[in-house]
Amino acid sequence: MGILERTIKISLATILAIAFANFLNLSYASSAGIIAILSVLETRKTSLKVAGQRLVSFLLAFMIAALVFTVLGYNLIALLVYLLIYVSLSYRLMIQTGVAPITVLVTHLMAEQSLDLPIILNEFCLFAIGAGLALIFNFYMPSRDKEIETIHAKVEEQLKAILYRFESFLLQGNGRNDATLINELDKILEDALQLVYHDSSNHLFHHTNYHIHYFEMRQQQNQLLRQMALNINQCRLEVRESVLLAHLFHETAAQLSQQNPALTLIDDINQMLETFRQRELPKTREEFETRAILFQLLQDLERFIQLKVFFYHDYYLDD
Repeated sequence: MGILERTIKISLATILAIAFANFLNLSYASSAGIIAILSVLETRKTSLKVAGQRLVSFLLAFMIAALVFTVLGYNLIALLVYLLIYVSLSYRLMIQTGVAPITVLVTHLMAEQSLDLPIILNEFCLFAIGAGLALIFNFYMPSRDKEIETIHAKVEEQLKAILYRFESFLLQGNGRNDATLINELDKILEDALQLVYHDSSNHLFHHTNYHIHYFEMRQQQNQLLRQMALNINQCRLEVRESVLLAHLFHETAAQLSQQNPALTLIDDINQMLETFRQRELPKTREEFETRAILFQLLQDLERFIQLKVFFYHDYYLDD
C-alpha cells in the first residue's frame, strides 16, 4: 500500500467513523475514529486477522473491567488492577493489538461511573463502527498483476543477458565475468519476492503461490549462474566443447520464458554429455582442467534447466 493510498484510506475511514457515530448519537464519537486509524493496516489478511483479535480483546477487556470496577470502584487503583490483568492475558493470548484502542473504551466506563447496558452498547458500537469501516476500506486493494508481470519480463531479460554473456566468454576464451548482471538480478528478485509476498496477503480466497514459486525458482537459478560465472573465468583454452557449450547457453537464452517446458534443452544436454564421453582424453594438464570445468558447467546448466522443468510440471502439466 502506497503512502498516498494509505493516507486517503485512514483519513476517510476516520472521518466517516466519527460522522457515523455522531449520526447515531453515540457518546465519545471521536473514539470510533481512533479505532479506525489503528485498524487500517497493510493487507486484507492482516486487517481481518487483527479485527478478529480486537473483537476477542474487547470482550475480554470489558469482562475484566466489569469485575474490577464492581469490586474496587471507578478509580485509578481499579484501572491499575484492570491493566495488570488485561495486558498480561492479552499477551498470553496473543491479542495484544487490542490493548491500546480497547483500553481507551474502558476508560469511558470510569468517566461514566457506570456499567449500565446502554453504556456498554455505546462502547461496542464505537468499536464496531471504527473497526468495520477500516475493514471496508482495506478490502479495496489495487491489483499488482501488471507490475508483477513487468518484473517477470525484466527477470527473463536479465537472465537472457547473463546467458548470452556466458556464450560470449566461452567463445572468446579470455573473458572476465565480474557477476555485475547476476548481482543486479539478485536485487530484482529480492524486490520481486517482497512484492509478491505482500500481494499474496491481499488475496483471501482462490489464491495460488504461482508468482512466489516462480521468483523463488529464478532465485535458485541465479545462484547456479553465480557458480557458473566463477568456472567460466577459469576457461582459457579454445576447445570444441567450449563452442558446443556456448551454443547451449545461446539456446537456453533463446528459449527462456515462463511457459517454455525446456524439455528439448535437456535432450541437447544429454547429447552433449555423450559427445564428452566419446572425445579422446586430453593431452595436457591445462586441457584436462578446462575439460573438467566445461563438464561442471554442463552439469550446472542441466540443473539450471531442470529447475524450470520441475516448475513447468507443477504449474502447467497438472492443469
